[in-house]
Amino acid sequence: MGTTKKDIENALMKCADTLRDTIDAANYKDYILPLMFVKYLSDTYNEALDDLKKEYSGERLERQKRYLPFTIASDSNFQTLYEQRHAENIGQQINQAMRQIENDNNQQFGGVLCTVDYNSENALGTREHKNALLRTLLEDLISLDMRPRSIEPEEGQVPVDVVGDAYEYMIGQFASMAGKKAGSFYTPSAVSEIMARLVDVHPGDRVYDPTCGSGSLLIKAAKKQIDPLTGTSSVSIFGQEVNGSSLAMARMNMYIHEIRDAKMAWGDTLANPMFKDDDGNLMLFDAIVANMPFSKDKWAAGFNPGGDTTGKDPKTGKAKKEFKMEAKLDKFHRFDWGVPPASKGDWAFLLHMIHSLAVNGRIAAIAPHGVLFRGASEGLIRKRVIEENLLDAVIGLPENVFYGTSIPACILVFKKNRKNSDVLFIDASKKDENGNFRYVKGTNQNELTEKHIQDILTVYTNRQDVEKFAHLAPLEEIKENEYNLNIPRYVDTFEEEPLVDIEQVNTNITRLKLEITEAEKKMDEYLKELGL
Repeated sequence: MGTTKKDIENALMKCADTLRDTIDAANYKDYILPLMFVKYLSDTYNEALDDLKKEYSGERLERQKRYLPFTIASDSNFQTLYEQRHAENIGQQINQAMRQIENDNNQQFGGVLCTVDYNSENALGTREHKNALLRTLLEDLISLDMRPRSIEPEEGQVPVDVVGDAYEYMIGQFASMAGKKAGSFYTPSAVSEIMARLVDVHPGDRVYDPTCGSGSLLIKAAKKQIDPLTGTSSVSIFGQEVNGSSLAMARMNMYIHEIRDAKMAWGDTLANPMFKDDDGNLMLFDAIVANMPFSKDKWAAGFNPGGDTTGKDPKTGKAKKEFKMEAKLDKFHRFDWGVPPASKGDWAFLLHMIHSLAVNGRIAAIAPHGVLFRGASEGLIRKRVIEENLLDAVIGLPENVFYGTSIPACILVFKKNRKNSDVLFIDASKKDENGNFRYVKGTNQNELTEKHIQDILTVYTNRQDVEKFAHLAPLEEIKENEYNLNIPRYVDTFEEEPLVDIEQVNTNITRLKLEITEAEKKMDEYLKELGL
C-alpha cells in the first residue's frame, strides 16, 4: 500500500498535536514543515542512491552521486536523526543536520531550513520537555514513506503532485490554527485559483508576487502552464517576501512542486525591490498576483533617510523632525501619481505592481474595500489609475474567506493597453437569482466551490450585466460617481423585505398579552400556596 495525500496530512496533523500547548499555533509551520522537508529530501535521496547502487560501486558510484540534484550526508539523514532521538542533545543535532544540508546544497536550500532553533529552551521548554517533544516529532514522521515510488498518486497525478498538494493543504490547516497571524503567509486555494485564471498566464511569461508569503499564488499560476512532456512549468517565477520564515516556506513549497528555477528574494518590496533590469530599473512582468498586507502601517519607514520620527527628544525636550514620505524619495518614481497615507500602504503596493507591469501585462491583487472609496491622496491615485485606463475589474468576495480577518475583501484586476475603457464590477458576496449564497457558509471560514469560481470567471469573460451580480460601468458613470469604486454604487443587491401584515401583528400582540395575564394569575396562585 503506497503513501497517499491523506497519509501525509495525518502525519503532519500528529506533529501539530505534539506541539499543542507548547508553542503558539502560528509557529507550528516553522518547526513542522522543515522537518517534513528533511524527511522528503532524505527519502528521495535514499531512493536515488539505491538505484545507483544497483548499477555502480566504488569510485564509479561516488562519481555518479555527484550528478544527483542534491546530496544528503549520512549524519544529516532523517533516519539518523530518528535513531538519535533519545540523545540529550537531539535539538542541537537537528540544528546541525539542517545546517549541513544547507551548506552541502547551498544553491537550492541556502537559508531554507535554519529558520528556527530546535535547541531553544525559551521556545520549546526545559531540556527534558524539549527533548521529549522533538523525539515525538521524529516518531510522528518516521513511518511516513515519501520515496517517489512509494507515493500513490490519484488519477491524472504524478507523485510530486501528491506531496505538493499535501504540503499546500497543511499550510492551509496551519493557517486555520494560526488565526489572525495567518493572513501574511497564506491565500485560500479557491481565491488563488480565481486569481491564477484571471491573469491567464501564457508560455514564457514572467510571473511575479511582490508579497509572496508561502508562494501558493505563484504555484497556482505556474501550474496553469505545465509542459505535458517535461512536467515542468514554462513560465518564469519571481517572488519577494519580507518575512524570512514565510520565504523559507515558499522556497520549500517551490522545490516540492518541482519548480526549481523560481527566483525568490528576501526584503522590503517597497523600500528595496530586489528584481531590477540591467539598467537598475524595476523588472517588468507579464502577470502579477498578490495578497498584500492589508492597510500596512508605516509602510514608508524604509525610505526614511535620516531616522526622522515623531514626538519629542527625551534629552532636549525639543520636537523631533517628523519624517514625511515624498515621491522624490523613491528612485523608481512609483509614487509620482500620489503618495499613499503613512498609515495605509494598500495603494503603495498597488502602485509598485502597476509600475512593474510589462506591455499587455495583467495584475490580480487582493485588497481591502477601503482602496475603492477612501479619499485624499488615495482618491487622487485612484482617479489617475482609472484615467490611465488600467483598471479592468473589481470583484467583491464574501466575508470571512481569508484567514486572519473576517472582513470582506476584493480582487482588483489591472491591465496594460486595454482596448476598452469600461470597468466590470462583480459582487460575489451576496445571493444568486435563486436566493442561494454565492459561497458556502462554514463554521470557521466561508468557502468558494468550483461552481462559485466558474460563475465569477464566466461573468468576467462575458463582461455583461447580470442582475444583482455584475455591472459593466462605462467611464462616464465612474466619473459621475467621482471615481468612487464602492461596489454597491454599481451592483444593486438590495432585497425587498416581505410586507408586514399589521392586522396579524396586532392579533398576535393581543393573544400574547392574554397569555401573559393568565400566566401571571397562575404564578400568583402558586406563590400563595407556598406562603410567599
